[in-house]
Amino acid sequence: MKQYRVLVVDDSAFMRRAISHILEEDSQFHVIGIARNGVEAVDKVHRLKPDLVTMDVEMPKMNGLQALEQIMQTSPVSVVMLSSRTKEGAKETLHALELGAVDFFLKESLIKNQDGEDRCQEFLKRLKGIVEAKIPHVATTVLQLPKEVRKMKRQRSGLIFIGCSTGGPSALQTILPHFPADFSIPIVVAQHMPPGFTKPLSERFDTLCQLEVKEAQNGTAVQGGTIYIAPSGYQTRFENKTDGTVIFNVDNDVDGEALYKPSIDITLESAAPIFTNQLLAVILTGMGVDGMQGCGVVKKYQGNVFVEAKDSCIVYGMPKAVLEAGYADGQFVRSQMYQEIMSFIS
Repeated sequence: MKQYRVLVVDDSAFMRRAISHILEEDSQFHVIGIARNGVEAVDKVHRLKPDLVTMDVEMPKMNGLQALEQIMQTSPVSVVMLSSRTKEGAKETLHALELGAVDFFLKESLIKNQDGEDRCQEFLKRLKGIVEAKIPHVATTVLQLPKEVRKMKRQRSGLIFIGCSTGGPSALQTILPHFPADFSIPIVVAQHMPPGFTKPLSERFDTLCQLEVKEAQNGTAVQGGTIYIAPSGYQTRFENKTDGTVIFNVDNDVDGEALYKPSIDITLESAAPIFTNQLLAVILTGMGVDGMQGCGVVKKYQGNVFVEAKDSCIVYGMPKAVLEAGYADGQFVRSQMYQEIMSFIS
């Protein structure tokens, strides 16, 4: 069984011990060293060559963002940020993802909370998915669109839906800013994130994109020329009004059993009967199978599905599940995805 070497970076001795203990509960992880600040982190990444780094943000001498930037320039490695659940923490985390971090995890979720919930196993599972994705693999065969697939019309009654998880923010950054200011089809994005993180994400993309980007809000109409980010901590569904207007139905889904909020499956299951063959679902990098069931419903209503190819995924989980279920009409590496979307829309 392959063992993965991890460098733990945090200025808190308590957190260094806690993270190291969590990691070494799994025999596949071996903590090869610790660093107390960004200067030590840059040096030890260069010398120890770990498979993975867990990186704190706020540290003396050199913070996590500065260290990450140097590491990506000199000794690139998979870096997972440990973030705080604050507005400033969310902004810093998104900046880290732009600089090359592959994922993030909330610090407080690694410590058992008052109701006894333990997120450590999820943490380990996500880390394992990241390092395993870096093992060399055979190049992916890209699926070309079959000639019989009907192209979408460039009209406001259609919808482009994008679902993603681990590695999603960086994937979105290679796609969303390319859409031109006169693009008339609404775009809805469901990105797995903790509550409080999708608002800063929408604000950040609003500065990068030619289209307006904002969080979806309950009861508002779905309009062309806009990119909507499904809010974290809620489920986003679509509702067709009697006058033909489609609105967002956003609720906290208190009694729901979905693992994720937002759930890609739940959003697609509501979108497919409304948008039918004018729906294009795009499933990007992410762990797990969220989106597979929803894409099955998309195909039932004659919609279309693209998935990201393994070669560009941070974690090839969600796209793989959709592809293996037989629901994908096309599979493309990330750098091709925008152009393939545009080519598909007549």
